Amino acid sequence: MAMNPMMLMKLKERLKLFQSQHPKFQMFLHAVGEQAIEPGTIIEVKVTRPDGKEMVTNLRLTNDDVESVRMVSEMQK
Repeated sequence: MAMNPMMLMKLKERLKLFQSQHPKFQMFLHAVGEQAIEPGTIIEVKVTRPDGKEMVTNLRLTNDDVESVRMVSEMQK
C-alpha cells in the first residue's frame, strides 16, 4: 500500500491542529508512555456521545503491543 505524500502532509497539519486544541491530551499520552506502557497494562477507552450514549472497550497490552508503541515512539524522535 503506497502512501500519498500530500495526504501525509494534510494529516500532519490535522495532528498539529488537534494538539493545539487539546494540549492536555498530548501531555497525558506522554505520561502514559513513560509510566504505564508495559505488558499486562489495561487500556480502557470510553466515548460518550452528546445524546449520552456510552461506548466502552479495553485491551490488555501484550509484549508485541509494547514493542509496537516503542517503535512508533522512536519514529517521532
